[in-house]
Amino acid sequence: MQPQRLSMKSSLFLWQRKALNGQENCIRRKGIRDMTQRERQEHAKKTIFQAALAEFGAQPYDTVTMDRICSRHGISKGMMYHYFSSKDELFLLCVKELFQSLQAYIQEESTQIQKENSHAAIRQYFMLRERFFAREPAWEVIFESAMVHMPEHLRADILELRRPVREMNRRFLQEVIAEMSLRPAVKAEHAARYLESLECVFRRILEQYCAKDDPKDARSMLAAAEEVLDMLLLGILKR
Repeated sequence: MQPQRLSMKSSLFLWQRKALNGQENCIRRKGIRDMTQRERQEHAKKTIFQAALAEFGAQPYDTVTMDRICSRHGISKGMMYHYFSSKDELFLLCVKELFQSLQAYIQEESTQIQKENSHAAIRQYFMLRERFFAREPAWEVIFESAMVHMPEHLRADILELRRPVREMNRRFLQEVIAEMSLRPAVKAEHAARYLESLECVFRRILEQYCAKDDPKDARSMLAAAEEVLDMLLLGILKR
């Protein structure tokens, strides 16, 4: 999937516009001059952050610049650098928001998964993330910039922001593995490590798997994700 092809009219972008409209309505009611200094500062920071979300949700990390954010969203450079020192600072805030949103979505949706059927449970759990990105394509662009094409100098920060999601995944997989009938040579700890590794690299595998067909719609991407998952979990050789 080519992130730059994604529309700025995604649901995340619409959410951002809704938030900005709410702020603008508040300002019209109260008036900028009537706001306290703290309120003006919070408004300015939110405006810049929403602009950064829109840009990082539409373009890969390398193509976004502070100048681009300012020029495309009517933000002065003075205001920008008064609150944020660099593109990296803004990007990490967007990554933090991504992982928090992803974690909340998975926690809510995973309550419906029946863990007794191990293969189905793992498949459904992996697909939750794919459905999240299909519903929120702008988040997928940020995820790919952070995890698939991770800026090396931000590795430690990104992995720390991802840690709560990783711990959540680990707990779920351990619970499912406890119900599995494993091959004699496979220990539970090895199975957990394998599945956690799959979760980490799944997006890269899916990206390569889809490279030839290059599916552009969410339904095709979800179908491809299910195909890849079945082969990863069940293998490809007849036994």
